[in-house]
Amino acid sequence: MKVAILGATGLVGQRFVQLLSNHPFFEITALAASDNSVGKKYREAVQWRLNVPVAEKAGDMVLKKCTPDIDCDYVFSALPSDVAGEIEEEFANAGYIVFSNAASHRMDEDVPLIIPEVNLDHLKITETQKRKGKIITNPNCSTIGFTMVLKPIMDRFGIEEANVVTMQAISGAGYPGVPSMDIIDNIVPFIKNEEEKIMTESKKILGRLKDGKIYPANLDIFAQCNRVAVVDGHMLSVTIKTQEKATLSEIVRAFEDFQPLKGMYLPTAPEKPVFYLTGVDSPQPKLHRDLGGGMSVSVGRLKQYSNKQFGLVALVHNTIRGAAGCAVLNAEIYNIFRG
Repeated sequence: MKVAILGATGLVGQRFVQLLSNHPFFEITALAASDNSVGKKYREAVQWRLNVPVAEKAGDMVLKKCTPDIDCDYVFSALPSDVAGEIEEEFANAGYIVFSNAASHRMDEDVPLIIPEVNLDHLKITETQKRKGKIITNPNCSTIGFTMVLKPIMDRFGIEEANVVTMQAISGAGYPGVPSMDIIDNIVPFIKNEEEKIMTESKKILGRLKDGKIYPANLDIFAQCNRVAVVDGHMLSVTIKTQEKATLSEIVRAFEDFQPLKGMYLPTAPEKPVFYLTGVDSPQPKLHRDLGGGMSVSVGRLKQYSNKQFGLVALVHNTIRGAAGCAVLNAEIYNIFRG
């Protein structure tokens, strides 16, 4: 399957290049970027920031414009949200299948907001789209980690309320990210639109698909977001009130049994979507963000406050599972169902 990457020079675009080079399903046939990079070889235009070298084939590719005249079937969008909406719409209307990491279409009624382990059935909503192609989105980086933790608990015990305080890595702001004078020796207790995204996107993801429409989950979600001086890995401090009584061992069992994609051949899917860690000081970004190739969410510090109230700490790799990796997994699962 031929694929292209839009916004290929940014941090998330670089993750797409990393994850899709030598992929068993997909072949990168085009890289596209802003006008000031068009015509340059990728390795000449990109400020490569990953700890692995850029693939030779990708590095030699000449960057194209973000226009729907590219020879490919699937398009992966790492475009900034302020320009993504219109460009993605143009590609979808031209017949491309667009997998978007941008926020532009996430809350559209006919666009699924997919985490395959959580709401795979929502892919059916693409059948209501009037475009020649399709738009399929993945959620905000913190939302992905948050809902992957909530889902196994919600399925077994129900959830009335969930609160999350995030400590988000600077790579979530793109490159060059946050000015050093703002973040060194500091925590910034504000990330534009982040709290709103978590509260609205989570309800859509955990919602119910019925008669071609997604009905948001009926639970209260509250979020506070902070930027911290960590390069990769968003930490989430979560408190949950369940509908049914539960014990700590039952919650742990729910995490361990959570393998909804087991048996499918999905190269990007981790064997364990949620790792439960028993260490008193786990999880930590430096130690655990790359579990499952960066696609697993790690959980620790599980505490019980009452028979229906629990606290925990979760960690998600924001540019892999929280961004490019989720979009690639969405494409893998769509490719199977489409075929």
